[in-house]
Amino acid sequence: MALDKAVQFQKERRKPYRKSKAVDRTCRNHGGCGWCEGNRLNRDVRNLQEMLEEIEMFENGENK
Repeated sequence: MALDKAVQFQKERRKPYRKSKAVDRTCRNHGGCGWCEGNRLNRDVRNLQEMLEEIEMFENGENK
């Protein structure tokens, strides 16, 4: 069934996009907008910073 036919016979069940997803395509799931990407990758960035600090401490000969 084509999309226009599904809409005509009220068989279309998809919900319309809301908020920023309706405005910007990059803001949808797994999108690349800076805001959403930052929220999604926050834990990875924090873990990377901690690992870099540990490497720096190891190179300087400091112990925890």
